[in-house]
Amino acid sequence: MDFILSPVEARVLGCLIEKEMQTPDYYPLSLNSLVNACNQKSCREPVMELNESAVSQALYELRQKKLANQIDTIGYRASKFEHLMDEKFQFSDQEMAVMCLLLLRGPQTPGELRTRSGRSCEFNSPEEVEQTMQGLMEKESGPFVVKLPRQPGRRENRYMHLFYGPVTPEDFGSFETPKEGMVVVSYDQRISAMESEIASLKSELDAFRQRFDEFIKQF
Repeated sequence: MDFILSPVEARVLGCLIEKEMQTPDYYPLSLNSLVNACNQKSCREPVMELNESAVSQALYELRQKKLANQIDTIGYRASKFEHLMDEKFQFSDQEMAVMCLLLLRGPQTPGELRTRSGRSCEFNSPEEVEQTMQGLMEKESGPFVVKLPRQPGRRENRYMHLFYGPVTPEDFGSFETPKEGMVVVSYDQRISAMESEIASLKSELDAFRQRFDEFIKQF
């Protein structure tokens, strides 16, 4: 892959995928809805507390990487956002479901992925999950996941996504699932906030120009 995601970008991308698969009637998402999705207390590991500036900045970066798109339509009160994973990678529903879970909840076993994917798609067995993961490792545009060594006391190996970059054997011991209730605080640094504000203002200006052009065409 020719890009690397930050943890916040991964969270935003995972939420866009999740909401498309589980609540399509409310997709694409507004910025406010996306912030709420990112900060859910359930089905998120770790739990995050992100503000609009952090999510806006992540959306800007995802758009630059051709992984997300902003939709500005006269009928919408606010801009909407969608992911572009289908167009970029041609994932199957099962592949999309497990990638979504790995983005939102970190390394997981086939059994965990099967149990947690029920609202998005169906797997008949952990072996079917294993086959899906093998396909993601062998895709020509990938690999997208890596199989981690089995942890002491566990019967299954875990898998993790590679959107954070390549993983070496020396890294394997560092990928522990965050403890329940762990909170990752959002980007509050002044520079990050300023950058995201600039990106947000640019998006609003682009949307205004598009709407103005459509208005002019009526005359």
